[in-house]
Amino acid sequence: MSQLPFRFRAAHAIQREVTRLAAIFWVVPIAFIMRVLMRYHIKDVAQVRTRYRALVKERKHPLLICPNHLTMMDSAVIAWALGGSWWYVFHYSRMPWNLPEYNNFASQWPTRIGAWITKCIPVIRGGRREDVSRVIKRVQHLLARGETALIFPEAGRSRSGRVEADSVAHAVGRILTSVPGCQPLCVYLRGDRQRTWSTIPARGDSFYIEFEVVEPQSDHSGMRRSRDFSRQIVDRLVGMEEEYFASR
Repeated sequence: MSQLPFRFRAAHAIQREVTRLAAIFWVVPIAFIMRVLMRYHIKDVAQVRTRYRALVKERKHPLLICPNHLTMMDSAVIAWALGGSWWYVFHYSRMPWNLPEYNNFASQWPTRIGAWITKCIPVIRGGRREDVSRVIKRVQHLLARGETALIFPEAGRSRSGRVEADSVAHAVGRILTSVPGCQPLCVYLRGDRQRTWSTIPARGDSFYIEFEVVEPQSDHSGMRRSRDFSRQIVDRLVGMEEEYFASR
């Protein structure tokens, strides 16, 4: 893994400390909005959080959360479901860094500030290769320092309403193969009323969530190894989705 330039390392250190000190003013209100105003409900939430907290306590390796993707609120709902707002305030390194699409979340200065304060690193989908590579290096740097990150292994929100096996973001594999010990946590999230993709989940929706650590394998090296890892992550999400619908 190549060394991140000092200015980016310093910028991340500042962003992390400012957002950590301000966590109670943004983590708790976001959870309040989802739980009270949007009336979202996580099924078996106590069990989910107990499992997740035990998992991160047991595993000391960097964790890359890899969920399916149907709405623009998926990352917020997943973080809230797994950890709970007050737990993140006291275990801030487990609040995942996110990579939202720049044009959706950071193209104007108010949204740019909001993205910065909520541990986001905006990326332009389909942008210049060097810009995307720089974002990946920033995530690698954070994971190597023991932080947690969330990245969608599908290349965008699914338009079919199901995990799209042919839509693979190879950045996931690049990160996993470059950060020693980094482990992917596959997460499948689905609202009862979610039929296809949307901007936000329906108000009052209840969410099923399942997760598991996977260990991708490949006999290849370099880019082919990264692609193998990315493909295996998406394939596991497909399997988790099949298990979800089979149980219905």
